[in-house]
Amino acid sequence: MVKTGDPLARARLLLQMSRPADAERELRGLLAEEPQHVGAHALLGLALVQQDRTGEALEESGEAVRLAPDDWMPHYLSGQVHYMAGLIEEAARASAAGIALQPEYAPLWELLARVHMKRRNWVQMAECARYGLRIEPEDADLAALLAIALTMLGEHEQARAAAAQAVANDPESVRAHWALGRAALAAGDPRTAAESFREVLRLNPGFESARDCLVIALKERNPVQRTLSRLRQRFVGGWRLLFLLPALPPVILVFVIIALLHWAAWIAESWTTLRLARAKATRLLFERAAARVSMLCLGLAGAGAILVGLGVGLGWEELGLAGAATMALVTPVQEAAHTGSPAGRRVLYGWAVLLAVVALGAMVTSAFPPALLAVYAALGTIWIAAGVRKIFRPRQEV
Repeated sequence: MVKTGDPLARARLLLQMSRPADAERELRGLLAEEPQHVGAHALLGLALVQQDRTGEALEESGEAVRLAPDDWMPHYLSGQVHYMAGLIEEAARASAAGIALQPEYAPLWELLARVHMKRRNWVQMAECARYGLRIEPEDADLAALLAIALTMLGEHEQARAAAAQAVANDPESVRAHWALGRAALAAGDPRTAAESFREVLRLNPGFESARDCLVIALKERNPVQRTLSRLRQRFVGGWRLLFLLPALPPVILVFVIIALLHWAAWIAESWTTLRLARAKATRLLFERAAARVSMLCLGLAGAGAILVGLGVGLGWEELGLAGAATMALVTPVQEAAHTGSPAGRRVLYGWAVLLAVVALGAMVTSAFPPALLAVYAALGTIWIAAGVRKIFRPRQEV
């Protein structure tokens, strides 16, 4: 039972304890006595949005701003309500209005930094975090936000320093350890990243993004996987290169090298994932689907290699080419598995099945051209998948 003489103080404490329904009761009781209490309206908006009652929350926060337009606090709480409701532009306007009235309140700069993070405006996010830190140098959340912005800007050393400072300021901060893990992973230090993400999950076991990043960090501790993964990310090849093919046919060699590089990286990914998914210490981090996809890809690579060997040994070119097409299917299967949108995954899995049917038909009928086209199409799925992901975007990106 929360005991204090001030209902507004009780409501604040209840909100800190993640008890918004109890906070709402306190605030409605206060408003029954004082219908124009600015703080009660503002905090009630926060309590309501935490209960997913967005319309009521916006009404209450709007009423608080209407009652006290020259007070920075209603603008700040309105910004929080809009931010939690996913109304980012409105949150930006509210936080900017609060800053105009009270520029020396660090949480306002933190809110605006989070708004810029949603907008993916990394430079502005870093500027807001730095300004807030000038006001509150020991604020762990602001230091963590600065570290995330610097990570996204590629300033890895500064990002790690800011994240380390955030952890030092508050060793129990989930955001601080998350920022340190992100910075370490981007800087090529998967061991430190894995330790940080484990700490995030200790503090907040339901943090799914940390679980995903821990899996990535564990995979990248394999030097082969790490090298191939970074090469794959660096050498993608733009679709505009296609326009150079008529004028510069040798450019096709660039496409072949990039496609083979991605294929090798997916093989390494499959091996690393299957090994970690079977290890006692890490298997709980992996869904069964990930292990099944990895096993399928390694099976395709093995079966294709056997067919290639038989084709070479028997002098049967069509069989060898069908084997190469089977091995190449690793790319479309992994591209489908690593697509965030369910609709995009279905499209790419359908594409993989179509290529598998073509490869099988070519092997049965000893047809050379379809088998060759299946090889090219499978390896070239990296560009098809890029287009599919642009069309079918996941609702929420990490």
